[in-house]
Amino acid sequence: MDIYIYTDGASRGNPGKSASGYLILDSSNKPLIKEVFYNGRKTNNFAEYMAIIAALEKVAKLYGYENNVILTSDSEVAVKQINGLYKVKEKHLKELNKRVIELASKFKSCKFQNAKRENKYIAMVDRELNKFLDKMEDNILKNKNKSNINKQSKLSL
Repeated sequence: MDIYIYTDGASRGNPGKSASGYLILDSSNKPLIKEVFYNGRKTNNFAEYMAIIAALEKVAKLYGYENNVILTSDSEVAVKQINGLYKVKEKHLKELNKRVIELASKFKSCKFQNAKRENKYIAMVDRELNKFLDKMEDNILKNKNKSNINKQSKLSL
């Protein structure tokens, strides 16, 4: 089966409050899963990598490795690093890059490609990330005295 993944990461400040998200579609472009989650105070590149890792792990868990995966991200840096065209300089990103390559190698095939933010599926994930971060900021403002913040949110289709 062909599985299409669209990922995005966001950071308010760099580093700052960050979130990652992905959308998984089947070969007929039917949405299978959409998820957004909080990373804490991290960089945008960290958030991009975490979205990719989480999406690949989700596909492996739910559908196994006997699939052709086509992953699209708006992060030129992450995609070119994963494809070996850019060098990974930051130590923490080297570890994430290694994890992506490990996961990708287990699938029947796994292709990484870059798309502009205007891609309709990337834009969809981007909107969800921004709504999620806005909601988190609103909750922080409303609950300044509370120490427990919901750090993960799963969005249903």
